[in-house]
Amino acid sequence: MDPILLLKAFILGIVEGLTEFIPVSSTGHLIIVSDLMGVNDEKGKIFDIVIQLGAILAVVWEYRTRFTAALTGVTTDPKQQRFVFNLFVAFLPAAVLGLAFSSHIKTFLFNPTAVAIALIAGALVIFWVEGRRNANIRIHSVDEMSWKDALKVGLAQCFSLFPGTSRSGATIIGGMLFGLSRQAATEFSFFLAVPIMVAATGYQVVKYWALFTPSDLGPFAVGFVVSFIAALIAIRALVRYVATHDFRIFAWYRIVLGVAVLGYFHWPA
Repeated sequence: MDPILLLKAFILGIVEGLTEFIPVSSTGHLIIVSDLMGVNDEKGKIFDIVIQLGAILAVVWEYRTRFTAALTGVTTDPKQQRFVFNLFVAFLPAAVLGLAFSSHIKTFLFNPTAVAIALIAGALVIFWVEGRRNANIRIHSVDEMSWKDALKVGLAQCFSLFPGTSRSGATIIGGMLFGLSRQAATEFSFFLAVPIMVAATGYQVVKYWALFTPSDLGPFAVGFVVSFIAALIAIRALVRYVATHDFRIFAWYRIVLGVAVLGYFHWPA
Protein backbone atom coordinates (compact mmCIF):
# COMPACT_ATOMS: atom_id res chain seq x y z
CA MET A 1 0.00 0.00 0.00
CA ASP A 2 1.44 3.36 -1.07
CA PRO A 3 2.31 5.38 2.07
CA ILE A 4 2.21 8.64 0.11
CA LEU A 5 -1.34 7.90 -0.98
CA LEU A 6 -2.31 7.11 2.61
CA LEU A 7 -0.75 10.39 3.75
CA LYS A 8 -2.76 12.29 1.14
CA ALA A 9 -5.92 10.51 2.31
CA PHE A 10 -5.08 11.45 5.91
CA ILE A 11 -4.63 15.12 4.97
CA LEU A 12 -7.84 15.23 2.96
CA GLY A 13 -9.71 13.55 5.82
CA ILE A 14 -8.60 16.31 8.18
CA VAL A 15 -9.53 19.01 5.67
CA GLU A 16 -12.98 17.51 5.11
CA GLY A 17 -13.76 16.95 8.79
CA LEU A 18 -12.69 20.39 9.93
CA THR A 19 -14.46 22.31 7.16
CA GLU A 20 -17.70 20.39 6.50
CA PHE A 21 -19.78 22.16 9.14
CA ILE A 22 -18.29 25.65 9.22
CA PRO A 23 -19.22 28.20 6.52
CA VAL A 24 -16.00 27.98 4.51
CA SER A 25 -16.85 25.20 2.00
CA SER A 26 -15.43 21.74 2.56
CA THR A 27 -15.81 20.91 -1.14
CA GLY A 28 -13.91 24.05 -2.06
CA HIS A 29 -11.09 23.18 0.32
CA LEU A 30 -10.96 19.60 -0.97
CA ILE A 31 -10.76 20.81 -4.58
CA ILE A 32 -7.94 23.22 -3.76
CA VAL A 33 -5.94 20.76 -1.63
CA SER A 34 -6.55 17.88 -4.05
CA ASP A 35 -5.37 20.05 -6.93
CA LEU A 36 -2.21 21.01 -5.04
CA MET A 37 -1.49 17.33 -4.29
CA GLY A 38 -2.28 16.23 -7.84
CA VAL A 39 -5.29 14.04 -6.99
CA ASN A 40 -8.09 16.19 -8.40
CA ASP A 41 -9.03 13.58 -11.00
CA GLU A 42 -12.34 11.71 -11.37
CA LYS A 43 -11.54 9.16 -8.69
CA GLY A 44 -10.26 11.92 -6.42
CA LYS A 45 -13.60 13.70 -6.66
CA ILE A 46 -15.39 10.48 -5.70
CA PHE A 47 -13.00 10.00 -2.79
CA ASP A 48 -13.90 13.49 -1.58
CA ILE A 49 -17.59 12.60 -1.57
CA VAL A 50 -17.07 9.28 0.20
CA ILE A 51 -15.05 10.78 3.06
CA GLN A 52 -17.79 13.37 3.52
CA LEU A 53 -19.88 10.47 4.78
CA GLY A 54 -17.43 10.10 7.65
CA ALA A 55 -18.09 13.71 8.62
CA ILE A 56 -21.84 13.19 8.35
CA LEU A 57 -21.69 10.17 10.64
CA ALA A 58 -20.04 12.42 13.21
CA VAL A 59 -23.29 14.44 13.28
CA VAL A 60 -25.32 11.26 13.71
CA TRP A 61 -23.11 10.24 16.62
CA GLU A 62 -23.09 13.65 18.29
CA TYR A 63 -26.88 13.98 18.01
CA ARG A 64 -27.68 10.28 18.32
CA THR A 65 -30.29 10.93 21.02
CA ARG A 66 -32.18 13.32 18.75
CA PHE A 67 -32.00 11.03 15.73
CA THR A 68 -33.05 8.01 17.79
CA ALA A 69 -36.04 9.95 19.13
CA ALA A 70 -36.99 10.93 15.58
CA LEU A 71 -36.79 7.36 14.31
CA THR A 72 -38.73 5.84 17.20
CA GLY A 73 -41.34 8.60 17.38
CA VAL A 74 -41.95 9.30 13.72
CA THR A 75 -45.21 7.32 13.70
CA THR A 76 -46.58 8.48 17.06
CA ASP A 77 -45.01 11.76 18.23
CA PRO A 78 -46.20 14.96 16.45
CA LYS A 79 -43.00 16.78 17.43
CA GLN A 80 -40.80 14.13 15.81
CA GLN A 81 -43.11 13.90 12.79
CA ARG A 82 -42.73 17.62 12.22
CA PHE A 83 -38.96 17.37 12.60
CA VAL A 84 -38.66 14.54 10.04
CA PHE A 85 -41.06 16.24 7.63
CA ASN A 86 -39.10 19.50 7.85
CA LEU A 87 -35.87 17.65 7.01
CA PHE A 88 -37.58 16.03 4.03
CA VAL A 89 -38.93 19.36 2.77
CA ALA A 90 -35.53 21.06 3.15
CA PHE A 91 -33.77 18.11 1.51
CA LEU A 92 -35.82 18.09 -1.71
CA PRO A 93 -34.72 21.24 -3.59
CA ALA A 94 -30.97 20.58 -3.53
CA ALA A 95 -31.51 16.86 -4.12
CA VAL A 96 -33.54 17.50 -7.28
CA LEU A 97 -31.22 20.16 -8.66
CA GLY A 98 -28.13 18.16 -7.73
CA LEU A 99 -29.43 15.10 -9.53
CA ALA A 100 -30.19 17.16 -12.61
CA PHE A 101 -27.02 19.23 -12.83
CA SER A 102 -24.28 17.44 -10.85
CA SER A 103 -22.36 16.27 -13.92
CA HIS A 104 -22.34 19.78 -15.42
CA ILE A 105 -21.26 21.29 -12.12
CA LYS A 106 -18.38 18.83 -11.82
CA THR A 107 -17.29 19.47 -15.38
CA PHE A 108 -17.26 23.26 -15.29
CA LEU A 109 -17.00 24.35 -11.64
CA PHE A 110 -14.75 21.81 -9.90
CA ASN A 111 -11.64 23.96 -10.26
CA PRO A 112 -9.73 26.33 -7.96
CA THR A 113 -10.73 29.50 -9.82
CA ALA A 114 -14.47 28.86 -9.53
CA VAL A 115 -13.99 27.94 -5.87
CA ALA A 116 -12.06 31.14 -5.14
CA ILE A 117 -14.75 33.32 -6.70
CA ALA A 118 -17.48 31.52 -4.73
CA LEU A 119 -15.49 31.87 -1.50
CA ILE A 120 -15.25 35.63 -1.91
CA ALA A 121 -18.88 36.03 -2.99
CA GLY A 122 -20.04 33.94 -0.02
CA ALA A 123 -18.01 36.11 2.34
CA LEU A 124 -19.83 39.22 1.14
CA VAL A 125 -23.17 37.52 1.80
CA ILE A 126 -22.08 36.61 5.33
CA PHE A 127 -21.10 40.23 6.02
CA TRP A 128 -24.46 41.40 4.66
CA VAL A 129 -26.54 38.96 6.74
CA GLU A 130 -24.55 39.55 9.93
CA GLY A 131 -24.92 43.29 9.38
CA ARG A 132 -28.71 43.06 9.49
CA ARG A 133 -28.98 40.95 12.65
CA ASN A 134 -31.12 43.65 14.21
CA ALA A 135 -33.95 42.07 12.19
CA ASN A 136 -36.43 40.12 14.29
CA ILE A 137 -35.41 36.57 15.17
CA ARG A 138 -38.59 34.49 15.03
CA ILE A 139 -37.22 31.01 15.68
CA HIS A 140 -34.95 30.09 18.57
CA SER A 141 -35.18 26.29 18.29
CA VAL A 142 -35.32 23.75 15.47
CA ASP A 143 -38.61 22.48 16.95
CA GLU A 144 -40.24 25.88 16.33
CA MET A 145 -39.70 25.66 12.56
CA SER A 146 -42.63 25.26 10.19
CA TRP A 147 -42.42 23.45 6.86
CA LYS A 148 -42.25 26.85 5.15
CA ASP A 149 -39.16 27.74 7.20
CA ALA A 150 -37.62 24.40 6.27
CA LEU A 151 -38.38 24.98 2.58
CA LYS A 152 -36.66 28.37 2.66
CA VAL A 153 -33.53 26.82 4.18
CA GLY A 154 -33.72 24.05 1.59
CA LEU A 155 -33.84 26.60 -1.23
CA ALA A 156 -30.85 28.39 0.30
CA GLN A 157 -29.00 25.07 0.35
CA CYS A 158 -29.26 24.93 -3.46
CA PHE A 159 -26.58 27.61 -3.70
CA SER A 160 -24.14 25.13 -2.15
CA LEU A 161 -24.21 23.15 -5.40
CA PHE A 162 -21.64 25.69 -6.57
CA PRO A 163 -18.26 24.51 -5.16
CA GLY A 164 -16.83 27.07 -2.77
CA THR A 165 -20.21 28.37 -1.61
CA SER A 166 -20.40 25.97 1.38
CA ARG A 167 -23.38 23.79 2.17
CA SER A 168 -23.24 24.67 5.84
CA GLY A 169 -22.72 28.33 4.98
CA ALA A 170 -25.73 28.39 2.65
CA THR A 171 -28.04 26.71 5.16
CA ILE A 172 -26.83 28.56 8.26
CA ILE A 173 -26.72 32.01 6.70
CA GLY A 174 -29.92 31.31 4.77
CA GLY A 175 -31.61 30.23 8.00
CA MET A 176 -30.48 33.38 9.76
CA LEU A 177 -31.73 35.50 6.87
CA PHE A 178 -35.17 33.89 7.19
CA GLY A 179 -35.51 34.48 10.93
CA LEU A 180 -33.72 31.59 12.66
CA SER A 181 -31.40 32.32 15.53
CA ARG A 182 -27.73 31.58 14.91
CA GLN A 183 -27.92 28.51 17.16
CA ALA A 184 -31.10 27.15 15.56
CA ALA A 185 -29.75 27.71 12.04
CA THR A 186 -26.51 25.93 12.93
CA GLU A 187 -28.25 22.91 14.44
CA PHE A 188 -30.68 22.58 11.53
CA SER A 189 -27.71 22.74 9.16
CA PHE A 190 -26.17 19.80 11.05
CA PHE A 191 -29.35 17.74 10.80
CA LEU A 192 -29.98 18.60 7.15
CA ALA A 193 -26.46 17.50 6.24
CA VAL A 194 -27.34 13.88 7.00
CA PRO A 195 -29.96 13.13 4.31
CA ILE A 196 -28.39 15.31 1.61
CA MET A 197 -24.87 13.93 2.01
CA VAL A 198 -25.95 10.31 2.45
CA ALA A 199 -27.96 10.63 -0.76
CA ALA A 200 -25.07 12.29 -2.61
CA THR A 201 -22.58 9.68 -1.43
CA GLY A 202 -24.83 6.75 -2.31
CA TYR A 203 -25.57 8.17 -5.76
CA GLN A 204 -21.90 8.76 -6.58
CA VAL A 205 -20.81 5.34 -5.32
CA VAL A 206 -23.42 3.59 -7.47
CA LYS A 207 -22.72 5.76 -10.50
CA TYR A 208 -18.95 5.36 -10.41
CA TRP A 209 -18.72 1.87 -8.93
CA ALA A 210 -16.64 0.65 -11.87
CA LEU A 211 -13.84 3.05 -10.94
CA PHE A 212 -13.28 1.45 -7.53
CA THR A 213 -10.55 -1.15 -7.07
CA PRO A 214 -9.42 -3.18 -4.02
CA SER A 215 -6.41 -0.86 -3.69
CA ASP A 216 -8.80 2.02 -2.90
CA LEU A 217 -9.92 0.44 0.38
CA GLY A 218 -6.93 1.61 2.43
CA PRO A 219 -6.96 5.30 1.43
CA PHE A 220 -10.75 5.47 1.57
CA ALA A 221 -10.80 3.93 5.06
CA VAL A 222 -8.11 6.30 6.33
CA GLY A 223 -9.88 9.34 4.92
CA PHE A 224 -13.22 8.18 6.28
CA VAL A 225 -12.02 7.60 9.86
CA VAL A 226 -9.94 10.78 10.02
CA SER A 227 -12.84 12.79 8.62
CA PHE A 228 -15.16 11.39 11.31
CA ILE A 229 -12.81 12.32 14.15
CA ALA A 230 -12.00 15.79 12.79
CA ALA A 231 -15.68 16.54 12.16
CA LEU A 232 -16.64 15.52 15.68
CA ILE A 233 -14.11 18.01 17.04
CA ALA A 234 -15.33 20.73 14.66
CA ILE A 235 -19.02 20.21 15.50
CA ARG A 236 -18.44 20.57 19.24
CA ALA A 237 -16.21 23.60 18.73
CA LEU A 238 -18.74 25.32 16.44
CA VAL A 239 -21.63 24.81 18.87
CA ARG A 240 -19.58 26.50 21.59
CA TYR A 241 -18.47 29.25 19.22
CA VAL A 242 -21.90 30.31 17.93
CA ALA A 243 -23.16 30.75 21.49
CA THR A 244 -21.12 33.95 21.84
CA HIS A 245 -19.74 34.87 18.38
CA ASP A 246 -20.93 35.74 14.88
CA PHE A 247 -19.62 34.41 11.55
CA ARG A 248 -17.61 37.42 10.37
CA ILE A 249 -14.31 35.70 11.11
CA PHE A 250 -15.21 33.00 8.60
CA ALA A 251 -16.05 35.68 6.01
CA TRP A 252 -12.60 37.23 6.41
CA TYR A 253 -11.03 33.78 6.13
CA ARG A 254 -12.95 33.11 2.91
CA ILE A 255 -11.74 36.37 1.38
CA VAL A 256 -8.11 35.76 2.33
CA LEU A 257 -8.23 32.20 1.01
CA GLY A 258 -10.04 33.19 -2.18
CA VAL A 259 -7.54 35.94 -2.99
CA ALA A 260 -4.62 33.61 -2.17
CA VAL A 261 -5.98 30.90 -4.47
CA LEU A 262 -6.54 33.35 -7.33
CA GLY A 263 -3.01 34.68 -6.85
CA TYR A 264 -1.44 31.23 -6.69
CA PHE A 265 -3.13 29.86 -9.78
CA HIS A 266 -3.14 33.02 -11.90
CA TRP A 267 -0.14 35.12 -10.85
CA PRO A 268 2.43 35.15 -13.67
CA ALA A 269 5.29 32.74 -13.02
